Amino acid sequence: MNTHLRGVLYIAIGASSYGVLATFVKYANNQGLGTAGLAFSQYLFGVLVLSVLAYFFSKKEVGEKVAGTPKHPKLKLMLFGSFLGLTSSFYYLSIQYVPVSVGIILLMQTIWMGVALEFFTARKLVSGIKIVGALVAIVGTLLAAKVFETNVELDLRGIGFGLLAALSFTGVMYATTRVGLQLPILVRTQYLVYGGFIVVILFWNLQILQDFSWRSFISWGAFLGVFGTLLPPLLFNRGFPKIRTGLGSIIAALEIPVSVFSAYWVLHEDISPLQWGGILIILFAVVLINFKRKEGVST
Repeated sequence: MNTHLRGVLYIAIGASSYGVLATFVKYANNQGLGTAGLAFSQYLFGVLVLSVLAYFFSKKEVGEKVAGTPKHPKLKLMLFGSFLGLTSSFYYLSIQYVPVSVGIILLMQTIWMGVALEFFTARKLVSGIKIVGALVAIVGTLLAAKVFETNVELDLRGIGFGLLAALSFTGVMYATTRVGLQLPILVRTQYLVYGGFIVVILFWNLQILQDFSWRSFISWGAFLGVFGTLLPPLLFNRGFPKIRTGLGSIIAALEIPVSVFSAYWVLHEDISPLQWGGILIILFAVVLINFKRKEGVST
């Protein structure tokens, strides 16, 4: 298998892993398990497994060559890892009030938030096609979130938490492409998850003691840990360097249909034709934002 195809598969599997996460969190909620305990179990499992993997295998890996010697990369990764913990916490809160199929659409507002972040961090004008793509994504969101369906009442708390999750996820994506690149992939992922774990403890605090049980840790913590804190960051870190970032972003958008389909099959959520139309528009916006001209100049 060539390098390019491996990169595509890595990102596709990572996106699909994220896609099924919220569905099974909500399924576990329906079985009587609290969100705080689930989030803590997920990150505890991730911390334990990544610590072991990094101890045995990180010395065999080599990070990317980075100009200069950035100071305290592990500390920076932990600080940015706080966005990882906030993303999970806000996302899981969001799906308590809105369907999973709507929650994933809110989370993927990182599409246009990423364009806005690029404007502020690069300190230069964003190309017109990216602005158009961002506006198209917003239109698709209004359709996919059922805003125009008169028989649907969306809880503003769910929308608010979903947008906060998207804002946090934008910070995570920034960190995975900019922070600690000189470190091995396992170590980068390890310290991001460490930061996320600390924030999850601070965010949920005493509620963890009420919700957590070793039985739920063994059954659900392992599952959520693999699909939420192990596979996606590891696979994204391996996949993105092998293919164009633009193409990688398009493939990562696979998370949307996977999440919607899993919510339909597992939770039996109703997906309207208008909502499917909105999802297709969002996917088109992702392609548009990452479009490159033939002469090789990024738009």
